[in-house]
Amino acid sequence: MSLLYEGKAKRVFSTETVHQLRVEYKDEVTAGNGAKKDKMQGKGRLNNRITSIIFEYLNKHGIESHFIKQLSETEQLVKEVKIIPLEVVVRNIATGSITKRLGFEKGHVFDEPLVEFFYKNDDLNDPLITDDHVKLLHIANDEEIKTLKDMAKNINKVLIQLMNEMDLRLVDFKVEFGKTENGDILLADEISPDTCRIWDKYSDTNFDKDVYRNDTGSLIDTYQTFLNKLEELK
Repeated sequence: MSLLYEGKAKRVFSTETVHQLRVEYKDEVTAGNGAKKDKMQGKGRLNNRITSIIFEYLNKHGIESHFIKQLSETEQLVKEVKIIPLEVVVRNIATGSITKRLGFEKGHVFDEPLVEFFYKNDDLNDPLITDDHVKLLHIANDEEIKTLKDMAKNINKVLIQLMNEMDLRLVDFKVEFGKTENGDILLADEISPDTCRIWDKYSDTNFDKDVYRNDTGSLIDTYQTFLNKLEELK
């Protein structure tokens, strides 16, 4: 099994089975496109387990992903997909960059979920792009853009339901998608407190990576508490 790719948070390896890959979650944590970086023991284990539970939950609710099964504390077996170079962001409540970009007050609840595309390109700092940009860059056509948006909104509905059961609010999240060898679009990458903003329903306490971004608490303790809440639902 050879290393195919290494990113900020994961390593991807080939396997002996065609169109299946092994993903290893790392203990690295970054913020600001890598401007802030640390290694935290146990972070890979937590995100692997959290993502495994959430992907299994989504699958039960009709949302297909690349996830096959959890292999170990830090590893998953996944279907091989070609990643579409977009971060698809869904916002339910205003916070972060959109408050600076469009002047929304933090905590403003949108009338309906907002879906945005960010071009996955480190050299360009992952810029926000429009549907027309997506087509001009030959990333996706009209039908695929609609599929990505519809899938993102469906994921949002299911995740809101899940968070409600844990007395949490899903503020926003980002997901990535990939294409199989047959051209089917699947949810890929991960869904964890690394990729979501999650607030306590009553106190607005963060259960996400903002505790690291803003130095307001222990990332490992926060992620462990979130995992405990997930495990209690099983």
